[in-house]
Amino acid sequence: MHIENNPLSVKIDRQTLIFFSSSMLLFIISIFFATPTLANTNAKGVLIEFVLEDEINKTVAESIEIVDEEALLALTPIIEPIPYDNNIWLRIQAGYAMPDITSPHTTKFENWYASRPEYIEKMMARSEKYLFYVMEEVEKRGMPTEIALLPMIESAYNPKAYSRSHAAGIWQFIPSTGKYFGLKQNWWVDNRRHVTAATHAALDYLQQLHGRFGSWDLALAAYNAGQGTVGRAIIKNQKAGKPTDYQSLKLPLETRQYVPKLQAVKNIVTNPAKYGLTIAPIPNQAYFDEITPPYQIDAKLAAKLAEISLEEFILLNPSYNRPVVASNNNTHKLLLPINAIETFNNNLNSYDQSLISWKVYKAKRGERLTHIAKKHKITVSQLRKVNDLPRGRKLSKSLHLLVPAKAKQLKTINVAQLAKQKTKVIHKRTRTHRIKRGETLSTLARKYGTNTRTLMKMNRLKSTRIKAGQIIKVRGKPRRARTKKI
Repeated sequence: MHIENNPLSVKIDRQTLIFFSSSMLLFIISIFFATPTLANTNAKGVLIEFVLEDEINKTVAESIEIVDEEALLALTPIIEPIPYDNNIWLRIQAGYAMPDITSPHTTKFENWYASRPEYIEKMMARSEKYLFYVMEEVEKRGMPTEIALLPMIESAYNPKAYSRSHAAGIWQFIPSTGKYFGLKQNWWVDNRRHVTAATHAALDYLQQLHGRFGSWDLALAAYNAGQGTVGRAIIKNQKAGKPTDYQSLKLPLETRQYVPKLQAVKNIVTNPAKYGLTIAPIPNQAYFDEITPPYQIDAKLAAKLAEISLEEFILLNPSYNRPVVASNNNTHKLLLPINAIETFNNNLNSYDQSLISWKVYKAKRGERLTHIAKKHKITVSQLRKVNDLPRGRKLSKSLHLLVPAKAKQLKTINVAQLAKQKTKVIHKRTRTHRIKRGETLSTLARKYGTNTRTLMKMNRLKSTRIKAGQIIKVRGKPRRARTKKI
């Protein structure tokens, strides 16, 4: 733009212009020859270069383009966050597929769990051994990952859990259902407690129930109460023109609370801080693997060879009832921590002693337990525990028993022979008996093959006094009265 053409310009005489130009020239020269006010060297005489902030920004921007990225990463310390794939809880949350259920029962169980942080901590710690395996199987079948939390409300992930209804294992199978799904139950093993076998059976059962009822909440209700109970409740509502969803059905209280209880666990796992709880992360990786052990080996020795505690061994192999892990062939499996398998194999290969320290003793009917125990240098309580014997001083029938053996007495145990026998107390069905005139608690006890103490405990009686017309709980069928021969 020319000054003379600018309407805002002022007239500048020639002398003023010359003065102004001279002043500018002197200022520029002074910049180059002026003495700096700051030292431009450090104590060692090394030149310090002062750079303006704009120039710093420009230099940094340029250096980003020319610095080798790999070299820069090599010099930079890396702080790695916990990866997604290494936390099983995040994996479970990512697979939720069941609709959330709102119920006062859910709130009740949330409060119950929240008030028991130690219980939650123990349950979550127990689940660490099994949760990855269960999740793998659940995802293989395309099932909601909430199903992996189900053992928490069934057994608190305790493989040794046993209920009043005789349900066993982390999935709490009753004997009949377990048998239907192929879970072997005999003197040697109870596969309702077998971690992998019971998991397969439980998921098979749940898928079958889902196929019948069409929703997971109804499938879970049937898993708890039985197919018949849920089926009858649905038919009843259909006839009455009522909805047939889970929350609309008239079901037993335990079953009405079952799905809300699972929802409470789900809520806590998803957001433990909301309930004042802390849940430790669990690695998203396998804890155990299968091995094929020798066909007969002491459980205590197997744990020793794996260099793990006996308790750890039992938690991974809870299906074995006896101190000997025994089979007639090499087809059975053991579960061991992955980091103990190589140790087990190495120690087993170098072990040159007998793998079992038990033998079979054929006890006669009427033989005293104290006599058997003394003969084999074992306590009566140990003898009962090892062989699952009922209370009593004498054997009511002939039995094959496991007893300690010396090295010279060791023989291969006939597994099939012992598998058929039953030494457990058979739980008789509970029924009621109306007291008749003249009956006493002791006569009633003899009639049902029990004792007065058991009847008092069953009926919460403070004394042995009973009266005609009183209803008493008993077990089993009444014995037939004996007739004397003339």
